[in-house]
Amino acid sequence: MSPPPIAQRVEALRPTAVNRVLAEVRALQAEGRRLVSLMRGQPDSATPIHIVEAAEQALRAGHTGYPDNQGELTLRQAAAEKLRRDNGLDYDPGREILVTDGATSGLFAALAVLLEPGDDVLVPDPIYDAYSSPIAAWGGQPVPVRATIQNGRFAIAAADLAAACTPRTRAVLLNTPWNPTGTVWTRPELDTLMAFAGAHDLRVISDEIYETFVYDGCRHLSPAALSTEARKRTVLVNSLSKTYAMTGWRVGYCAATPDLIQAMLLVLQQYSRGPALFVQHAAAHALRADQECVRAMTAEYQRRRDQVIAHLRGLPGIEPLIPQGGLFVMLDVRALGIPSEEVRRFLLREAGVAVIHGSAYGPGGEGTLRISFAAGGTVLEEGLERLRGGLKRLTDRAE
Repeated sequence: MSPPPIAQRVEALRPTAVNRVLAEVRALQAEGRRLVSLMRGQPDSATPIHIVEAAEQALRAGHTGYPDNQGELTLRQAAAEKLRRDNGLDYDPGREILVTDGATSGLFAALAVLLEPGDDVLVPDPIYDAYSSPIAAWGGQPVPVRATIQNGRFAIAAADLAAACTPRTRAVLLNTPWNPTGTVWTRPELDTLMAFAGAHDLRVISDEIYETFVYDGCRHLSPAALSTEARKRTVLVNSLSKTYAMTGWRVGYCAATPDLIQAMLLVLQQYSRGPALFVQHAAAHALRADQECVRAMTAEYQRRRDQVIAHLRGLPGIEPLIPQGGLFVMLDVRALGIPSEEVRRFLLREAGVAVIHGSAYGPGGEGTLRISFAAGGTVLEEGLERLRGGLKRLTDRAE
């Protein structure tokens, strides 16, 4: 007798675009190909030494047991201090902050408490594709809100939100800065979004993991900071992965009203005990220490962004969109008249450079490529040389 089938809900889950492309990359590398990757959003710098030392001190002090399931109070207090200092938000660390295993865990818990099977979640199109599966895991349906390129940046209008809304819509999920587009949502755009959410009685899940990487004088603004009403509607999700180059540490936090945090904690308790105790001590130190390391990383990423823009300009019919934030440049290749996935495959196989096709992030991303500048130095230099060479071959062919 064969074993019972795997649960049907798994059929709705998909690997991320990065993981799918990584499988192709590894297959080519197994054949002896040397490739350069410009596709991942993983900072290439080491975790700042003062954070590492804080973890070492916590280990030596014996902080190796089970943590408080809501998160150690010292970390919840540090997160509350950070939200007040950087975002102008007041949250009670005892009742309104939840520590999670990175932002992904926070998003999963938030969706669990907001969705019933059959509910819809509005998501910008294009958007980071890893959001779709957690929505589907809880029986929800991601509904794309088509963005358009306006003045060199992706944007969503009120009419786009209204057109996507259904009677089953329960929430809007956004991130700012917006992966993959690099748009930093402005105050008027967020005002429009929150007014829409209020009119339709929707929650807003705001992923703010790229908040410190903003450029050209742009300013990150959390939708929760717009008003008292906006704060009540918003589940703020953040992590230390990007800001402090702590991707492998798996530590983040959520901020929301007490009822939501208590419900999310109940969900979290079913599959996680939270980040390791010594990791939480290091995270609290990171949030409270001098932020010069963050400012230095931001300046370096802006320099890399400018390097990408300068290197990819001047190719006929190809236009890099200048991101206001994040770790990616979207490259407009619509003039080639070739599906973005085909362009991406050509660049991988013929030029030896790995990028992500815009269509991986929804129909609104078709005709673009996502170029990461999370890695710098010779990796970025060689990757850009290969990328420009491969694109030139395609533009020459199109003429």
